[in-house]
Amino acid sequence: MSVTKAVILAAGRGTRMRELTNDLPKPMIAVRGKPILQHIIEGLRAAGVREVLLIVGYREDVVRDFFGDGAGFGVAVSYARQETQDGTGRVVELAREFTGGEAFLLSYGDILLDPRNYGVLAAPGDEEAIVSVKFSDDVSKGGAVFVNEAFDLVDLREKPKPGEPTSPWYNAGVYLFRPSIYDFTARLERSPRGEYELTDAIRALALSGRRVRAYELQGDWADVRDPEVLAELNG
Repeated sequence: MSVTKAVILAAGRGTRMRELTNDLPKPMIAVRGKPILQHIIEGLRAAGVREVLLIVGYREDVVRDFFGDGAGFGVAVSYARQETQDGTGRVVELAREFTGGEAFLLSYGDILLDPRNYGVLAAPGDEEAIVSVKFSDDVSKGGAVFVNEAFDLVDLREKPKPGEPTSPWYNAGVYLFRPSIYDFTARLERSPRGEYELTDAIRALALSGRRVRAYELQGDWADVRDPEVLAELNG
């Protein structure tokens, strides 16, 4: 059964974008003539998603004014506000009522990918979660995903430091979850950098013995994390 609900984390300012986010939240920065969020929503809609929850915070008025109820974009858009910027883990709790007992897709609001991938992620099998990955020589800026021979996730390490175990598979920031993820986000404690990390919940889910599958994204992918990446995309 295809997934029809998606959650997009779009509450952050994006301080690495410097003056570009003085008046805009980072997910509303334009790439090839459209806000990043619009690219994501249009890709999700093409994959059969009909309801989208936007987690907003910084300059939420810009997001709400642009998307409204979503009618102009072919989806039903609703909103939840992240009051405290304390990481990606606890914020998922804001989606609990929206998702109910259904599986759902979740994307960070600054991730662009070939939209065909959404269709694969929206058609899960028997796994409890799917974590999208890209092959990378350097995973130090994100999460290193460790997999077994079946390409199931067996461990996940956020920003591994030199000398720590690493993997060539980079957490690509788009997921499929079943409601079981809430059992693990509810138990999160702050990480060493003082935040509640979604990756810690995913790691705990996998270590609990439930199947978490890794999926290698096909085609283009970009984490629009700084002005240099943005300039390359708009070049």
